[in-house]
Amino acid sequence: MELPIEFRNITEELAAGIPVKKLISAANAISERYRSEAASGKPLITNDTEAAAYAIVRMPATIGASGSAMQYAADRYDGEINTALDIGAGTGACSWAAAEVFPDIEKITCLEREKSMIDFGRTLMEKGDFPFECQWISRDITAGFDMKADLVTASYVLNEMPEKMQEKLISAMWNATAKLMIVIEPGTPKGFKNILRIREQLTESGAKILAPCPHSDKCPLPEDDWCHFTARVSRTKLHKQLKGGDVPYEDEKFCYIAAVRDDCTPCSSRVLRHPKIESGKITLKLCNTDGISEKIVTKKDGALFKKARKADCGDEL
Repeated sequence: MELPIEFRNITEELAAGIPVKKLISAANAISERYRSEAASGKPLITNDTEAAAYAIVRMPATIGASGSAMQYAADRYDGEINTALDIGAGTGACSWAAAEVFPDIEKITCLEREKSMIDFGRTLMEKGDFPFECQWISRDITAGFDMKADLVTASYVLNEMPEKMQEKLISAMWNATAKLMIVIEPGTPKGFKNILRIREQLTESGAKILAPCPHSDKCPLPEDDWCHFTARVSRTKLHKQLKGGDVPYEDEKFCYIAAVRDDCTPCSSRVLRHPKIESGKITLKLCNTDGISEKIVTKKDGALFKKARKADCGDEL
């Protein structure tokens, strides 16, 4: 999933009064802060220029990853989502993804502590014709919250805080979840470890795992491996300038967990790695209800072979 081009234009229009060099400097400062202070719980966006740079550089990838994770969950969920709660909303990327995947949403509440992020995110929604009511609340999410929603999400939030704080936040999120909870993290070994801890905490609290796992039992992957997926998003000229790259797209790696309160039917098999395609055969690494396996599909398998040719990392098979 990607931002519509007109939405990208609005984002860049809002940043048009800021010199490109200043935006590049802000983007670099944010990157350095994320590398050195991401787990400290300290503010990572400190002013309006940084909020604008963040929206241009990170929103497309965050929407792509969040939208992909939500779509995987939505494919297995047959309930109706009418309300949503976006925890640590930033400039609203996860909310825009939710609006695309869950069209029955009538209201979303965004919790964010940084005023510059709230101001930019609210303005984006106003100018971008956001499809339903959105309430922005200034809140330090680590202090807790007592609201409820059908869908509760946190995208690229947990990696920004210490482990004990993560546990507290996940508990608060699950208490706020009426139906479905989705957490998206960076597709790194560290991000996956966060997801594993979240998964264990949720299942101990009675949650049922909807996606990506085919089951709610212990993850069968060895400790030196990790589960992650990829969302490809295109870059604008300004995006490339701020990122210092020439490639017209970027592949955002992410991992996620989706859990529900009621019984659910997760997929029976999901592709864990990009399929290895050779002449007449395709080799797939799969996560199944009974563990990890490798499956070779040939042309003799007919429809399954055609499906495997189009399959990508994260897809059901």
